[in-house]
Amino acid sequence: MLVWVMVGDLADWLLMDVDIWAWVGGTQRELHESGNTGLAMALGDVPAQALEGRYGQLDVVAPAIAKHAETLGQPWLELFARYWHLMGRVGDRANGAVALDDAASLVEFAQRDDVRDCPAAPAAVEVLVVTQSNTDGPGFAETRLAALGSALDGNGPESLAFPGLATQYVAALVDAGQPAEAVAYAETAVERLRGAERQASWELGAASARALLAAGRADDALTALDASTGFKPDDPVAKGRREALLRSMVLATLGRVEEAVEALPDLDVVGDHPREWVDWAHTVRLLASSGSIANTWQLGRILRQWITYFETMGGHRPRAELAVTAGHLAVGRQGLWQARLLADYAEAALGGLASGDELAARVAELRAAVDGATEPPAPGPADELVAYFDAADGRTADPERWVGWLWPLAGTDLEATRRHATTLGFLGYAPAGADIYWKTLVEDGDPAAASEEDVAYLTGLLIEAGQDDRVERLAAALPEGRSSLALARLYRARERWEETAAAAERAAGAGVGLEAARLWSGAAQQLGDNAKAAEILRPLLDSEEGEEEDIWRLIVLSTAIEDWATVRAAGIKLGMPVEPGGEPIEEEWHLVRVILPAPDGSQREVLAVRTGPATARLAIPQPRGMEYNAGDVVVIDPRPLEPIPEDEEGRESFVVPFAGVTMLRPGGYTSWFFDGAAPSEEEWAEFNEVLADRGWPMWVYSDENYRVTHPASGEQLPGVFGWIAIPPTVQPSALDAVLDDVTEQWSHPLAWLDLAREVGIEAERHERISKEYGL
Repeated sequence: MLVWVMVGDLADWLLMDVDIWAWVGGTQRELHESGNTGLAMALGDVPAQALEGRYGQLDVVAPAIAKHAETLGQPWLELFARYWHLMGRVGDRANGAVALDDAASLVEFAQRDDVRDCPAAPAAVEVLVVTQSNTDGPGFAETRLAALGSALDGNGPESLAFPGLATQYVAALVDAGQPAEAVAYAETAVERLRGAERQASWELGAASARALLAAGRADDALTALDASTGFKPDDPVAKGRREALLRSMVLATLGRVEEAVEALPDLDVVGDHPREWVDWAHTVRLLASSGSIANTWQLGRILRQWITYFETMGGHRPRAELAVTAGHLAVGRQGLWQARLLADYAEAALGGLASGDELAARVAELRAAVDGATEPPAPGPADELVAYFDAADGRTADPERWVGWLWPLAGTDLEATRRHATTLGFLGYAPAGADIYWKTLVEDGDPAAASEEDVAYLTGLLIEAGQDDRVERLAAALPEGRSSLALARLYRARERWEETAAAAERAAGAGVGLEAARLWSGAAQQLGDNAKAAEILRPLLDSEEGEEEDIWRLIVLSTAIEDWATVRAAGIKLGMPVEPGGEPIEEEWHLVRVILPAPDGSQREVLAVRTGPATARLAIPQPRGMEYNAGDVVVIDPRPLEPIPEDEEGRESFVVPFAGVTMLRPGGYTSWFFDGAAPSEEEWAEFNEVLADRGWPMWVYSDENYRVTHPASGEQLPGVFGWIAIPPTVQPSALDAVLDDVTEQWSHPLAWLDLAREVGIEAERHERISKEYGL
């Protein structure tokens, strides 16, 4: 029921026509009837998944819906799913070149004869130009203007597509170096909307403010932003932080530093939203120069991660922009080595731009700033720096400074090189650290004579830097056991499980030790061989070599294959009070929350009873279409997903969450849906008692906002819906009889339509109840 409410709300402000929502509703019903409950529940939620950042769900659900729509021959619905999936990628996640082909394909799809009349078809053009902007805004400016101009020719201010297309047209004009024209176009678009008795979107107002800022009219930009704050946003989830960030940037440009700092969203607000990163970093640079905001090595480390993200996503312009901004911030805190590397990174990104002349000049400006700055003095003589490094307080030491101080020693002194290279990796410069470490250990030294520690550090840096060929060359220069271990580390990082298992087995056979066994066991588990994975770790029961985490992992693996003797032996090793015997461990420990996957790509939290070290029996009925239900025994990972509260009061009400690993034994329960007006407290208590006496789990899925309609007066009544699960030994007819008996005297009847249809008893009555009460 909540899905329908949400769909109706979304239809008020999303770029989708009523006909599209009719398609959504109809397809939801089809999916329900075909037993595809997960997709049916998620379909109306797809736009919210894109806007709220629930990308794990979106990346599963949207392609599945698109495929289903293609199978059913419903191209408008396919457009709906593909559009929102792409918007989730190129909107908040700011995918660039990696999404260009998909965006172009969507435009081609929207131009098909059976799609082009869909009111949402122009949205495909919007997605494409956003993707081009993410890749290289100025470089694609003319292309974007041409595509948007063509789309706007056929979509006036009466069209739902107009505000979004106009917003992108303003942004393209700014990127084309025409801010004055962008301001004029935005003003005209707002007037055209007003003439059509429509209000501009907040995004269009914000685009106008950006254009004014680009035109050097910061005061007017602030006025425009204030005027648009009440406009309805296309993206209400993001509006708050985006408006605050734009306001902060304008205020910082005006020199109103205190107000800008106050308006600037915190890092934890923008950190998960790549679309905001370039503007946020630019604003921070403006404010840091005044000393009003901290410019720390932690900030530099985060900006380096963001640069890597854009590099991965094909955001060529954002990558270069961020590198230049981060470089100037690094100069400001005397991290000159970092500023030099960032200038190199920005320059490397210029090759992906259609025109990088302006950025090239800014890179040159950054290099000049580095050349004109002074290196911070080292804390002591060069031959004592390693000792100073080791004595430094890990909580207060500045790793950026230490990289600069150790740089002259790197490559000549092994101890200094190790600390220098690994610190570079920690700060996000693994390629630079790997190059220095590689030259020291491999080119100028003998890898076979290197310590295990140095080989492990170098291997880790090479893997992080993506230098797989060097890992293989390093492995070729090592003795057999260490060679195989290096390869196993590489294959594990790249999720090449068969190769991981083979290399780790060779390493273990050569006596390398515990890490090889862990890698081998983990790969075997990934390959679906829990028995082998457990066998590899089982010798740790009679050894002092393993750690507590290894024993817990052995418990999980042994539970999955029902090797209860090993589970008991491992429990004893950990000091757990497990009852002796050879039978399955079926105890009653305590309530837990088990986190399990849902068909829509999300996760469900299911209340359960922990029955052993790594098992739990689900206690809550699940809707049809789930792969698990009440009565199922599942294997859990015994590591809590949340910290246990420290205070006694918090611990009393805390139910520990654990990740579900795999199904151990299905209980065979079947769930049946009920729905209707909520009964009195006395009636409800009897209902619960009757079901509990029979051991039939029941769970209410509705909340206090759920309402049904009184068939006579039209009054809105509190409603209740949920699921009841019965074991395989109970026939559905028995549940039907019990429900009929216990609800017979209720003021308002309860409906269990699917169950009635299954048993063939009074299905018409339940259909009537559902219709009369609007269930």
